[in-house]
Amino acid sequence: MAIAEEKGVDLVEVAPSAKPPVCRLMDYGKFKFEQSKRDKESRKKQKIISIKEVKMRPNIEEHDFQVKAKNARKFLTAGDKLKFTIMFRGRQVTHPELGEKLCIKLAQELSDISTIEKMPKLEGRNMVMILVPKLDADKIEKDKRDKKED
Repeated sequence: MAIAEEKGVDLVEVAPSAKPPVCRLMDYGKFKFEQSKRDKESRKKQKIISIKEVKMRPNIEEHDFQVKAKNARKFLTAGDKLKFTIMFRGRQVTHPELGEKLCIKLAQELSDISTIEKMPKLEGRNMVMILVPKLDADKIEKDKRDKKED
């Protein structure tokens, strides 16, 4: 404590459970400031991925489909995942092939900027497919290959 006082710095206990306890001479205020700067910088670099949803019915007209596809393209280019939902009403649920055909059509429409993360699947009265931006998909596949090599 005398040395710390002499140098004009703080005596900080680093490992109190060690025998004898370990202490460090440092400017504690400066240390806290630098730590908060590092934390703020790491939060800046984080990318929050949100899931945007586009809903359709199986008997959608061509122009309406193109409008929904344009919105989906906008979401994907912004870097968001896309949840594509087809809602079946009444007896429409007996023809899931119509919904699957629509899902494949949208996937082909957006194939230049996206890949399918989850294939179309009927969940109750809704059919759901998830698309991810192509850059994210390439990154995920690269990570999988790197893990296999290890």
